[in-house]
Amino acid sequence: MPLTHQIKPFAQLTVDELYDLLRLRSEVFVVEQNCVFLDQDNKDQKCHHLLLYTNDKLAAYARLVPAGLSYAEISIGRVITCPAARGTGLGRKLMELAIQGCEELFGKQTIRIGAQTYALPFYKSLGFVEDGETYDEDGIEHIEMVRG
Repeated sequence: MPLTHQIKPFAQLTVDELYDLLRLRSEVFVVEQNCVFLDQDNKDQKCHHLLLYTNDKLAAYARLVPAGLSYAEISIGRVITCPAARGTGLGRKLMELAIQGCEELFGKQTIRIGAQTYALPFYKSLGFVEDGETYDEDGIEHIEMVRG
């Protein structure tokens, strides 16, 4: 399974790349997780976008968020792996690339995420620790975590 990835600011995304990432986000967050919310939150334009491809098809995605936009710290959000690629290690590769991308773009500093609680062991294995209490977001239990 040949992997390729790109990290691009919003303005450099092609129309096809933008369509593919918005479709994947909608497929997972709106349809699969049954969360009725407006995914386009006016943050995309200020973020970098990590697109991870297998065989030239978008298989995973994450948004690299500068400090002050979602949290005081830099953050990684909208972390998704397409359903067909789950269980293959692609999620770990995506997060490793996202952490590396954040460090290259913003310097080595604390990264904050809002993690779904079922994924705590996964994020802990990447060096994140819980920070705060659990909270409900669109009917799904989350907790903030930090790394660095």
